[in-house]
Formats: sequence, C-alpha cells, structure tokens
Amino acid sequence: MKSLLSLAFFLLAIASYAASPALAETPAPAATPAHAATPASPAGTPAMELVRTFYNTLTETMKQGDKLGFEGRYKMLEPAVTKVFNLPLMARHAVGLGWSKETAEDQQKLVDAFTRFSIATYASRFTKYDGEKFDVIDEKPVASGGVMVETKLTPNGGDPVTLNYLVRNDETGTPRIMDVYLDAAISELATRRAEFNAVIKREGFHALVGSLAEKAKQMGLVKAG
Repeated sequence: MKSLLSLAFFLLAIASYAASPALAETPAPAATPAHAATPASPAGTPAMELVRTFYNTLTETMKQGDKLGFEGRYKMLEPAVTKVFNLPLMARHAVGLGWSKETAEDQQKLVDAFTRFSIATYASRFTKYDGEKFDVIDEKPVASGGVMVETKLTPNGGDPVTLNYLVRNDETGTPRIMDVYLDAAISELATRRAEFNAVIKREGFHALVGSLAEKAKQMGLVKAG
C-alpha cells in the first residue's frame, strides 16, 4: 500500500520540474467571520457534490486500474478532471502576471498542455485501489469568494489526511475547483506558480509548454504535444 503522505501528494497532483522544489505553504482563504457564518451545509450542496462525484470517478478508475492501463485510466478520468477543475483559470493563475504578455495562441497551448499533464498525472498515480476511503465532510464560505469543501482521505489501515477544495463559480455560473489544500496549508496552485515561474524565468514561456508535454509523455501519454 502507498504511504499516507505519498497518496496525499498523488491526489494533489504535484509533480516536480526542478530538483526537489519546495512546497508552497499558503494558508487557505479565510472563512467568513463567525457573525456572518451560514448554517451548517447540507450534504448535497453543488460544491460538495462536485467533489464527491470526482472522488467516485477516481475510486472507480482505481478499481479498474490494472485492466484499464494508463490509456484507459486517462480516457476514464479525462471528462471528470476537465469538468470538475477549472484548468484554464488554474493555468492562468499559475503563470501569474506574465500571462498577459503572451499571445492568445500561446496561452491556449499552455492550457492544453496543462490539461493533458493534469489528467496524465492522475492516470499515472492512481493505478489501483487499496481500500482508500474518500469522505466529503462539509463546506464553508470563504471571505474572498466561493466555498471551501472539506474532505478527508483515509488509507486502508492508516490515519486520515485533510484535503480541502476551493470551489468558485466559473464564467457560466458553474461551480468548479480552483485550488486544493493539503492540511489547510500546502496549496497546489501556489506550488504550480513557483514551478511554472522557475521554468519561465530560466528558459521562457514556450519551454514551460514543452516541459508539460514532456512530463505527460513520460507518464505514458503518447500524444502529449
């Protein structure tokens, strides 16, 4: 069975670009003040159902992992990942201020590469089911907008790990995941930003697109570029 910490990081889909990059410890957005707090969230809120649906797809993929192989897992996860995560906005935020300097064509190339890389990461990491349990606990509004969906991942025979999802509505009003926090401190988006900017500073924007494509190929995706 995978170690508890490794499994948590697999779920966050954090992959290194440089040797031993530091994790970005960024506190999750603050919840609204107590005096403005809303009643306890019902089990079926849109944001909670969004995360729960993704967990169900991930679990089912893991259970069929050996039979599906990488390509089958990728195809099974692709619609879920692209629906649940706001990958275009995540890519834009990960690049940061440099995003506006790039052409629309180059921006789209990065979004496409980032999307394939993200799906490939899940397909390559979650290869089999070992009795892991994913629980969606609650959601709380955050002061900066959206809600934080609180979940826990419990390995078979291990202690649970807290995973929180920042969910905000996209331009169509549909709730989608914007960030993932491990133990309310390690932000996937902040980690991506550190990685992406290191590559851009060292080699340029186009190198980042190529790096994402190469990472996806290494994980097993044939048409990664």
